[in-house]
Amino acid sequence: MMAVRIFVPKDATACALGADAVAESILAGAAGRELDIELVRNGSRGAFWLEPLVEVETPAGRIAFGPVTAADIEGLFEAGFPGNSDHALSLGPVEGIDWLASQQRLTFARAGWTDPLSLGDYRALGGYQGLERALGMEPQAIVDEVKESGLRGRGGAAFPTGIKWQTVLDTAADQKYIVANADEGDSGTFADRLLMEADPYQLIEGMTIAGLAVGATEGYIYLRSEYPHSRTVLTEAILRAEQEGYLGNGILGSDRNFSLELRIGAGAYICGEETSLLDSLEGKRGLIRFKPPLPAIEGLMGKPTVVNNVLSLGAVSTILAEGPAFYRDFGTGRSRGTLTVQLAGNILRGGLVEVPFGVTLRDLVEGYGGGTASGRPVRAIQVGGPLGAYLPESQWDVTLNYGALANIDGMLGHGGIVVFDDTVDMARQARFAMEFCAVESCGKCTPCRVGSVRGVEVIDRIIANQDREFNLRVLDDLCDTLENGSLCAMGGLTPYPVRSALRHFPEDFGD
Repeated sequence: MMAVRIFVPKDATACALGADAVAESILAGAAGRELDIELVRNGSRGAFWLEPLVEVETPAGRIAFGPVTAADIEGLFEAGFPGNSDHALSLGPVEGIDWLASQQRLTFARAGWTDPLSLGDYRALGGYQGLERALGMEPQAIVDEVKESGLRGRGGAAFPTGIKWQTVLDTAADQKYIVANADEGDSGTFADRLLMEADPYQLIEGMTIAGLAVGATEGYIYLRSEYPHSRTVLTEAILRAEQEGYLGNGILGSDRNFSLELRIGAGAYICGEETSLLDSLEGKRGLIRFKPPLPAIEGLMGKPTVVNNVLSLGAVSTILAEGPAFYRDFGTGRSRGTLTVQLAGNILRGGLVEVPFGVTLRDLVEGYGGGTASGRPVRAIQVGGPLGAYLPESQWDVTLNYGALANIDGMLGHGGIVVFDDTVDMARQARFAMEFCAVESCGKCTPCRVGSVRGVEVIDRIIANQDREFNLRVLDDLCDTLENGSLCAMGGLTPYPVRSALRHFPEDFGD
């Protein structure tokens, strides 16, 4: 009789919620009952409100239990675990959990199903099909498929990925590079981390395909220093991919080469900006570079460089495996493929949601998120990270795509959605945006370096009702200077949360 396979996630969020203790308790409970089990530490599905989510493989499919604590394990065994059980934590078949079943997962299709480090699992679920196909294609044909798919950068700027690749392909050089921007620093975001910890080979495959497309033979993953779990998984995944011929010289017996290194960031938010990231990769202090020249022409070490977000590169494997039309058919207008958002803040059911573009903010926060964790009414929702606009209820029915959000002075960014209930002080949130910019600015340009500090002072005077009308005019003028005079989006976007708070929640700024 085969051992029963039991799955307990080992990603950072699940472990923070007690997954390691749950795994140890399951092993101890099974040993005490002389049950033959195989414990698999899989990746998380991103349903963090159910973590730790324990799954059991049965002939009819996986059944789930959650959220499980170590203290629940004894009761689970007494109720028939690991078989079917009427325990209160039983969720039934995993595929029957509506929160997951109603999503359309492309990039995160494998998340939670596999041992993240098993190449066998990855291949069994369609992994490396895209690379195998790409090895038989000309570089221009690969770039054309990425352009046809409509894929846009998922790190914030939303620049068409295929256009960036075309520039690198067309630029002659003796060396080119692929850089994955994994310095995920926006508040309320964790999609990059989840992909790297749940399905690391997808990122590796996407980077390798990018190398084939533009003629790059070296790649770097620039990883956020606060992600030790990701570092452990990626280090081992790169080693295994090299051993199996998916990286290095002669990829899968071909004449194509691509090597990959993991580099750790220095804990600076500004290094999420591509040129500052490149300076950091070169061993310098992370400072914004003047553009032009673009990194696609003069990037790492002055060579043509593709700098893409983790989710952008992850989507490439799906596009090459399934074809550009498959990916393009999801979404609307110029927003193609799937929308990956992360629900955080004061939210009842937090986690990662992947659906086609076209849903509304209300669908996500009230539907998937279930409203606030506090049970109080939602008052404001920030979309796009700490420099995204605060949206009032009158804007929650906007269709989530790049164009629609831009029309209301918002941005999708990396897909972080942070929810606030009716106890929030929006003047303090506006102040936080200015203070965040002051702390995280690289200091290279005066509008960002000095303007953000002055912005905090002006908002403090407004809150204290000191020359309120005058200081409101000063703040508006200061925001214009930041928006139009900053070298990069750090200073240029800081006015978004400030102005949205003033516009939609003026009562919080006094009379």
